[in-house]
Amino acid sequence: MVPASVVARELMARGHRVTLLTDARGLRFPGLFEGITSRIVESAVLSLRRPVRMASAIWRGRRDAIRFLRAEQVAGVIGFGGYPSLPPLLAASALGTPTILHEQNAVFGRTNRFMAGRATRIATSFAGTRRLAAKYAGKTVLTGLPVRADVRGIAPAPAGDLINLLVVGGSQGASILSRVVPAGIALLPADLKSRLLVVQQCRAEDLDAVRAAYAAQGIAAECASYFADLPARLAAAHLVIARSGASTMAELAAAGRPAILVPFAAAMDDHQTANAAEFAAAGGGPVLSEKAFTPDALRGALVSLLTVPGALENAARAARSVGRPDAGARVADLAISLGTP
Repeated sequence: MVPASVVARELMARGHRVTLLTDARGLRFPGLFEGITSRIVESAVLSLRRPVRMASAIWRGRRDAIRFLRAEQVAGVIGFGGYPSLPPLLAASALGTPTILHEQNAVFGRTNRFMAGRATRIATSFAGTRRLAAKYAGKTVLTGLPVRADVRGIAPAPAGDLINLLVVGGSQGASILSRVVPAGIALLPADLKSRLLVVQQCRAEDLDAVRAAYAAQGIAAECASYFADLPARLAAAHLVIARSGASTMAELAAAGRPAILVPFAAAMDDHQTANAAEFAAAGGGPVLSEKAFTPDALRGALVSLLTVPGALENAARAARSVGRPDAGARVADLAISLGTP
């Protein structure tokens, strides 16, 4: 939803009219689509568990989307992956309306694979996107993943005595980070611990335990289940510990923030590990699988980044080197070039 909102605002800033078509979940992001016309279109997860219910919901969404596209004389549709994009894309295909598929992950998603043959163009966030058939190479463009303006504008974090460590685990935190990060920090040398200022996003049920763990170590820490000002927290951070979802990777790279990455093991097609590969290969920070993410392994990664002269600064430059901060403009350019404002 974040990339969709970024591209929508880019197109609107250029004078084009934009409408968001999504299911009810897509409107649950406060402020993200403020001022953007939105319509709910029914959809369903692509699954064979309840095929009749799935097909019926998608058919109703396609029918309603066809009515909307005709009534509004829509010039084109951009799908940002996920099952809510399927009915509008099917509707556009039925009407002969140009379509663009944007893939946020380093592994081509299920909905996009289903629609790839009918799409006019395909925009990818990573070079060498896996499970994207070679036959579609001629209509594929590497644009990157659109990120918010307040992330694109983040400057390098000035070095000092204090080290700001930001820990985020996705929209609702991650229990493994709540367990391992305080335990790993507890193993650090005392002089290094004394320089840490930790900001950690946790699940609500983990907050008390995480706060108690840091208090017992005498470490300055701010913990919450949600940070409304996350871009500002990222701007202040010298180092991040995070999952490797597509938006997280795009924002870390755009901001030039080094990170210790812990891919979500249950992600479909293991796409979070694939998402982290480019960043890690450039030197932006290590990747630790969930199995390898132990307190001792985290201690080792932190010591390497925080005590070796120049290591953190070099990792920050490497992270920024794989950023594509103009991705929103690139997707908008692609849409306009096809007559799909």
